[in-house]
Amino acid sequence: MCGVIGYIGYRNATDVILKGLSRLEYRGYDSAGVAVLADGEIETLKRQGKLAVLKEELDKHPIRGNTGIGHTRWATHGVPNDTNAHPHLDIHGCIAIVHNGIIENYQELKQALQKKGYKFASDTDSETIAHLVSSEYKGDLLEAVKKAAAKLKGSFAAAVIHKGEPGRIVGIRLDSPMVVGLGTNEFFIASDIPAILEYTKNVIYLENGEMVDISLAKGVSIYGLDGKERKKKAVTIKWDISQAEKGGYKHFMLKEIFEQPTVLHKIFGERIKKGNVVFDELAIKPAVFKKIKNIAVVACGTAYHAGLTGKYLLEKVTRIPVWVDQASEFRYRDPIVNKDTLVIVVSQSGETADTLAGLREAKRRGAKVLAICNVLGSTIAREADGVIYTHAGPEIAVASTKAYTAQIAIFQLLTYYIAKERGTVKGVDKGFLQGLKKIPHIMDEMLKEYEKENKISYYATKFHEYYHARNNKSCFLYLARNVNYPNALEGALKLKEISYICAEGYPAGEMKHGPIALIDENPWVVCLAIKSDTYDKMLSNIQEIKARDGIVIAVVSKGDKLAKEKSINYAMEVPVVPEIFSPFLVVVPLQLLAYYVGRAFGYDIDKPRNLAKSVTVE
Repeated sequence: MCGVIGYIGYRNATDVILKGLSRLEYRGYDSAGVAVLADGEIETLKRQGKLAVLKEELDKHPIRGNTGIGHTRWATHGVPNDTNAHPHLDIHGCIAIVHNGIIENYQELKQALQKKGYKFASDTDSETIAHLVSSEYKGDLLEAVKKAAAKLKGSFAAAVIHKGEPGRIVGIRLDSPMVVGLGTNEFFIASDIPAILEYTKNVIYLENGEMVDISLAKGVSIYGLDGKERKKKAVTIKWDISQAEKGGYKHFMLKEIFEQPTVLHKIFGERIKKGNVVFDELAIKPAVFKKIKNIAVVACGTAYHAGLTGKYLLEKVTRIPVWVDQASEFRYRDPIVNKDTLVIVVSQSGETADTLAGLREAKRRGAKVLAICNVLGSTIAREADGVIYTHAGPEIAVASTKAYTAQIAIFQLLTYYIAKERGTVKGVDKGFLQGLKKIPHIMDEMLKEYEKENKISYYATKFHEYYHARNNKSCFLYLARNVNYPNALEGALKLKEISYICAEGYPAGEMKHGPIALIDENPWVVCLAIKSDTYDKMLSNIQEIKARDGIVIAVVSKGDKLAKEKSINYAMEVPVVPEIFSPFLVVVPLQLLAYYVGRAFGYDIDKPRNLAKSVTVE
C-alpha cells in the first residue's frame, strides 16, 4: 500500500528519496512527502496528488541533506490532503516519521497524548507514532521507538529520524513489509526492493517484530522488540534494475503482458529437469504429499483466480479434493483444516495481509502450509512450511498479468509433482511436461501476431465509441466453462481495474440462473469458446446471447470457422493446445482487451484509482 523509503549517506537524500518513491508509485498513493535533516533542522515538504506535484515544489524550494525519509500515502484515516500526507512531525519538530499500515488503537493513544498536551495537526492514525516516540524520547531514538512500539496495536512499518541524531534512522515492522539496503558508506530502508535497487542489491529483510538501527557510524543492527540483538545475513537480489523499467513500452502493464513467454520459459527451464519436476527450495518432505487427504487454496484477487485454476488441475490429475477460499473469508468462517490438509497460500508480493492471516490460521490448526509467491524472503515465504518461488521478476503495474500466468505455471508443475509422489501420474499424458515446455514459444508467437494486426485495440476503440453513443450504459459479462472459468473471472477483474467499467465473470452454465436477464442490445459478452470438452455448450450459450441482441466478443481456437459462423461480432484467436494448457493462452487476449479499453478511455493504466499493488492492511 503506502511506500516508505529512508536514506543516510553521502548523496543528497532528497534525490534518492524521490527516485525511490517514483519506483514505489505502483503500490498506489494519493499524496507524497519528504523529511530531510538539513542544517540541524528537519525540513518537510508534502503534497496531495501525484509525485510530480511534490517534485515541482522541491524544484522551487530545494531541501538538501544526507539523512531523510519519504513516503507515498494511500489514505485510510483522514482524507487525502497536504496535512494528512506523510512525513509527520512531533510537536517540537524534532522527530519525523513515515508509516505504512494501520494503528488500531490510535484513538485511545491520541486521547492520552492530548491530555499530556500533544496537539495533533492531522486526522491520521500515523501522527500518533510521532508524538508517542516523542513522549518516550530520553536521548536514544532506538529506545524511544522500542517503548512506543510496545504501546501500538495493528500493523506497521515505520521509519523514524531525530534532528539531534544525524546519520541515523530507526525502523520497525509488524505485519507490513520493510527491507534494509546495504551500500558503501550509505544505507537505505524501504517498503519494497525496487525503491533501492538502483543503489544496492544487498538487502536484509526485517521479520515481524523486528527493529533496525541504521547508523553511518555503527552500520546496521537488528533487534527484537525485547531489545535483544539478532544476527542476520544479507541477501543478494538477482533482479536487474532494467526489469523495473518500461523498456520502450508505453505502460508497465503492456510490458509485463509481453514478458509472460520469457517468464514461463524461465520457470519451465528451471523446474523441469530430466523428465521430472524439481522444486529445490521446497522444504516440505515428499512424504507429506502422500499423506494429505485434502487441499485448501487461500489467496486474494488475481492470485485467487490462479488458485481456482489450480483446483481444476489438482483434482483432475491427483484426485485429491480441493477447495479455494478468498483469504479475507478463510479465517472468519472456522475452516475445517487439520494435519491431513495441505493449505496452499498464493501471493505475488508475499506480504498480502489477509493471505498472511490465513496462513497463520492454517498453521494454528495443524495444517502444512505451502506458499507460492514471487518475492524472495517475503513474510509469507518465511512463515510457510515450504515455498515455491515463481521467479517472475518485479511486477510494477497494479493490474497483475505475468504473476498470474507464473502462478498457473507453478500449479501445473505442482500438480505433476504431487501426482508422481502419490503414484497417480499415469493419469497425465506422457507428454505433459514436454507440452508445458512448448507453451512459452506458442505464447510468444501469438503475441507477435497480435502486434502485427492489433484487432484487440480496434475492438476496444469500437467499444469506446459505442459506450459514449449509448450514454454510458454498458457493461461486460465474461462467460466460460471448466478450466477456463477462472479466466472469465480474471478477465472481468482486469477490465474493472483498468477501465472502471462494470464487468462480471460467470460459469456459462449459470447464465440462465440470472445473468441472462441482463442481455439486450447493450451488454458486451466475452465468451471463452475454444475447442474443448465444453465447446458445444459454449456455442449454445453464444446463440442464446445473439438471440437477445447481445454483442459477443469470443476467444476462439485459431481456424475455428464454426464459432465465427455463430454470428460472433468480434473474435480473438488463440493457438490450439490441449485444454489443460489453454488457460495460459486464453488469458492473454483478455489482458490485452482490458489494457486497450483502459487506454481508449485515457485512464492511468499502471496506477488505477483507489488500488494498491500490495494490500498489506485489512
